[in-house]
Amino acid sequence: MDLPINTFKRGMAAGTPQIGLWCSLSSHYAVEALAGAGYDWLLLDTEHSPNDIEAVLCQLQAAAAYPTHAVVRIPVNDTVLIKRYLDIGVQTLLIPMVNTVEEARAAVAATRYPPDGVRGIASTTRANRFGRVPNYARRAAEEICVLVQVETKQALANLDAIAAVPGVDGVFIGPGDLHASLGYAGEQANPAVLPIIDKALGDVKRAGKAPGILTGNQELAKRWLALGSLFVAVGSDVSILARGADAIVRVFKG
Repeated sequence: MDLPINTFKRGMAAGTPQIGLWCSLSSHYAVEALAGAGYDWLLLDTEHSPNDIEAVLCQLQAAAAYPTHAVVRIPVNDTVLIKRYLDIGVQTLLIPMVNTVEEARAAVAATRYPPDGVRGIASTTRANRFGRVPNYARRAAEEICVLVQVETKQALANLDAIAAVPGVDGVFIGPGDLHASLGYAGEQANPAVLPIIDKALGDVKRAGKAPGILTGNQELAKRWLALGSLFVAVGSDVSILARGADAIVRVFKG
């Protein structure tokens, strides 16, 4: 039995933009419904949702029958958490609040077995198909994708160094926290911040890494894709549900 292929990582390496949807409902049933929609990737969030590792496992199983790729955002850049999510079969991790080159190196090291990193060995996990993938420990890094979030003024200042870290496959510009860090809390598209985001995405691209971002604004999504972004989430399950419900009730209640 072979190592599962990371279609998301390979797609970006080929220069093909990956279009995604943010999933915060913490429901394997919702993930299964969305997995057949045609998105290249679904982001399973555990930072800003009531999601946990056991629920994520069920969501991975729900999505497995579909061609979409599951990306998991962990709540914090932590070696133990990274190990546990990798062991349940996550191949692409989005790691929040990476502000320094040291934090980026630590994130990568947590995804690699010694001597290249510090990931602990477990011989029978979902990641290695319960011990059925030959030489998994030597080959796992081939299909693991590490995405780090740059979302503060400090991280912006260190962006070139963060993007240069070997093993960092992509850099996600977090628009909400970046706005807050720059003095525009609660905003997502302030005219003073948009050129900063544009430049950051371009800097990541020039460093040879994949730039990524989230926006529910279709025009901004197209703008950032045109600038070379390679993984863009263009909406979220919670927004689809809430705004859809709002629209229906307005028809009948004004």
